[in-house]
Amino acid sequence: MERLVPNPVRSPETLHTLPPAPAVEYERIEDDLNFDTASSQAHHESRQTTPHPIPPFIILSDPLTTAAAAAAATMIPQPPPRRSVPKDRLSSLFSSFKTQTYHDPSTRGPGSHTMRTLAWSPTGSLIATGSADRTLRIWNPEKAHVKYSTELRGHTGAVERVAWNPVKEAELASVSSDGTVRFWDVRSKASVGEVKVGGEGFTIAWAPDGDVVMVGRKDDALVPITLSTMTASAPIPQNVQTNQTTFSHSGADLLLTTGEGKIKILDYPSLAHVYTLNAHTSACFCLELCPRGRYLAIGGSDALITLWDTADWVCRHSLANMVGAVRSVGFSFDGSFVVGGSDEGTGLEIAHAETGEYVHTIPTTHPAPHVAWHPSRYWIAYSGDPMGLKIVGAAV
Repeated sequence: MERLVPNPVRSPETLHTLPPAPAVEYERIEDDLNFDTASSQAHHESRQTTPHPIPPFIILSDPLTTAAAAAAATMIPQPPPRRSVPKDRLSSLFSSFKTQTYHDPSTRGPGSHTMRTLAWSPTGSLIATGSADRTLRIWNPEKAHVKYSTELRGHTGAVERVAWNPVKEAELASVSSDGTVRFWDVRSKASVGEVKVGGEGFTIAWAPDGDVVMVGRKDDALVPITLSTMTASAPIPQNVQTNQTTFSHSGADLLLTTGEGKIKILDYPSLAHVYTLNAHTSACFCLELCPRGRYLAIGGSDALITLWDTADWVCRHSLANMVGAVRSVGFSFDGSFVVGGSDEGTGLEIAHAETGEYVHTIPTTHPAPHVAWHPSRYWIAYSGDPMGLKIVGAAV
């Protein structure tokens, strides 16, 4: 395995260290379920005993509370604390849930409304969906009828990815194959800005402070956009197929999945190479940091989800119940559980992050490539059903 060596111009003393943040506590349910419902696996297992010698300052200095503090500074109302369910009780909880369907009548024929992306707002009061037919819609998860939703119009190509400003509840960004990124105030239903990125947009990630978004183009160039001026910087070409991107919780690093099966960690804002993680034997498509910063989940074309401990970069678990390529991956609000989405097979398999055990399967009638946990509840939204968006847990 490749040894990961720090960039020589950066030392642990000068990297992005932060003072320790207060621990985030979750009350555990022990006695009841009184929860508010309103290429090969062996290759990865062989890595689980060999740590990558990366100092812990890259991820562990990026606490969950960084985003929470930024949100508090901009007065986003924070949801009340939720109880964390033990792994042996999660299946009973999900078995009690119903699934709500959100049907979009603007479908323009069979297959035209294929959902490309979905994302919860910071508090979970809204959920955005983007589709191949240019439809961009904001849903109220507690009111499934389309009359309670808002359609945002302006893109002339498929909506490839949506993402909410992490510190402004009503601000949404959408990237499209039409070569533009649009910014929306969902309260006024208006586009408050449009930036051309010089090519077909593919991915988008907000910095935790909400000041910058990083756009990935289909030609593997990265384009930073500064929100204060609504301007794009010069494209930064990557020398490898680049799929999803995400910022570390502090915003000091940018993580990229690549077609080589590696995760690249870049310094931000310089985008200088810092580390490379040999994650999968084939292309990595998606990744997500645990809300507490302990694990990095990576999904790939090898139908595996791997969970990496960010303290020593050991692969703790390889989750192998997926049928096809993993297109999305997400953690529950407390970081206890992980789920992946694929455009092959049926059913959503939920695993316990600490032990790697599968604890529950959500039955689906179609493949569900895009999945997302609610930011403060054990609800899961997913795409793939011809009827539209579905949310497990939202139905009363």
